[in-house]
Amino acid sequence: MSEKVAYTCEDHLITQQNRKEKAFLTAFEAEKPCLDNAHIVVNPYIINPLSALILFKTDKKVTATVTVHGKRNSREDITHTFAESTSHVIPVLCLYEGIETKVTVALSDGQSKTFQIQSEELPKDVCRCKNILTSMDYFGTNIMFLTPAGKNLPTGYDYKGDIRWLLTVNTMFDIKRLANGNIMTGSSRFCRMPYNATGLVELSLIGKIYKEYRMPGNYHHDHWEMEDGNILALTQDFRNSTVEDMIALLDRETGEVLRTWDFKDFLPQNVGGSGSQDAHDWFHNNALWYNKKNNSITLSGRHQDAVVNIDYDTSKLNWIIGDPEGWPQEMVDKYFFTPVGDVENFDWQYEQHACVVCPDGDIMCFDNGQYRAKVKEKYIKNRDNFSRGVRYRIDTDKMEIEQVWQYGKELGQQFFSPYISNVEYYDEGHYMIHSGGISAVDGYASDGLGAFMDPKDPSVELHSTTVEEKDGVVLYKMDVEGNFYRGEKLSPYHGGENLVLGEGRLVGNLDETPTFDTIPDVEEVNELPSSERQIAIEEDEDRFVFHGMFEHGSLAMVVLAGEKENRGYYLNTAAVSHLAMCSGAFLEKDDRQLKMNISKIGLSGKYEIKVIYNDKMYQTGITIYC
Repeated sequence: MSEKVAYTCEDHLITQQNRKEKAFLTAFEAEKPCLDNAHIVVNPYIINPLSALILFKTDKKVTATVTVHGKRNSREDITHTFAESTSHVIPVLCLYEGIETKVTVALSDGQSKTFQIQSEELPKDVCRCKNILTSMDYFGTNIMFLTPAGKNLPTGYDYKGDIRWLLTVNTMFDIKRLANGNIMTGSSRFCRMPYNATGLVELSLIGKIYKEYRMPGNYHHDHWEMEDGNILALTQDFRNSTVEDMIALLDRETGEVLRTWDFKDFLPQNVGGSGSQDAHDWFHNNALWYNKKNNSITLSGRHQDAVVNIDYDTSKLNWIIGDPEGWPQEMVDKYFFTPVGDVENFDWQYEQHACVVCPDGDIMCFDNGQYRAKVKEKYIKNRDNFSRGVRYRIDTDKMEIEQVWQYGKELGQQFFSPYISNVEYYDEGHYMIHSGGISAVDGYASDGLGAFMDPKDPSVELHSTTVEEKDGVVLYKMDVEGNFYRGEKLSPYHGGENLVLGEGRLVGNLDETPTFDTIPDVEEVNELPSSERQIAIEEDEDRFVFHGMFEHGSLAMVVLAGEKENRGYYLNTAAVSHLAMCSGAFLEKDDRQLKMNISKIGLSGKYEIKVIYNDKMYQTGITIYC
């Protein structure tokens, strides 16, 4: 460690959780407490300060019912019964912040005990609910989970807007509940800009991570649990010149990539582009949906203003929903739909998110509406635009499309979100619409994305609005501070089993970080880089992340000087403009601040870390062992 180069080495969060679980279980097994003197562990898995475990033994098998009492009345109580056991490890979810929460455990043999559990404090900058309109009769004890689109955190709100769930690590993109009751979401670990994480994590709502699925092409945006448990996940191949245009099928147990789909095999890259398209991010896949009925995958391509459907087995293109302007006529004739019905009120979707296949085959999405045209001369200013949830009815025999529902157009710029957001289908006429990227400057919809804006600027307002509508009546509306990627309503508890214990695992693999062909022949000096370079190195079990500040256009490289080899990793100091930023978790305030993830795959032995800046190679004083 030096004053100029910061270095940290930390075990992976899974390792930290394994160690903590082993410690409290060892104490539990040694003491074998009964219900009256049960062990209570607050925030047992480090990352959920509004959770606890109650651990106790019973002489015979009994069921245990936990009640997390509401702070206002008994209608707010969250109650769940666990399966019979003699060894009870009861997860307590949805503690209130800042006060003691009354929690009762009642056993089927008549025993009962009430505890007062004080939660840990939440981070000071959590995003608060600004306004909520709903009722206990409608929303009950469900929690609205919002996933972050910036430096904010995954947060869950009850029917009053109180924060009842929070993770203190920035897991990203969608949360989905798995068949076993756990949730799956993106890892919080940085891998590549702008928002590629190492992979997916499966965890319980209490915060225990069971697996991290590392992916060679990293993870972004969305995933899907197949019937056999395997996982479809959005990814890319960084050996190519394009991104966000692949799906990987992951083995649920091992994380092995079983199969991939490359969108360039069934779509052209240089046609039908949205206002945010470039050659690198030509499709920008932000959602997928598997439909067992016809064995197809539906995809949302933001940068082609297109919802696309392909055959799962053959990758054959079936159809495209979107404005056909700019597409080849032969594709328009074969794959696009013709509007029917109330065509005067029909609108195509633009730069959409979150495609959903309804039970009857209708297609829903969140129509962000960014630009709302295919030709630059027709682009609409954000302050004059609208976003909405929309449902289309498609006839694939006649290739006709009818707009059968929408919510949001009538709200104009106040509901406009140029990025992120989602919709959910609950039942016929019962939907959720989450506009997660609302941003305004001086009261008008901003021209930029919220992820690039400074929430501390008094002229800037960032918020998210989540609405649930049933048969045309709004029964839930919540406005919260900050932009949030998606919303997902879930009950806190699921299934009757006790918490599954045991060591979490890292599965799958990262790719081997590519090296630069040659290391420049520059003068090596026995000194540290200037403090202006702000060099920092973060190491964990399978990689390290290099941070530094470099002027645009300068020569910069990380060099690993080994006993048997030297490896050079080029740092791109060119100014980069991002047309999409669905999560700003990894963004820096100064675009000269760079970071690079270097996988330990392919490394062996001891390496000294050095830095080339312009015409000199500097020491860092840091050595890693692989």
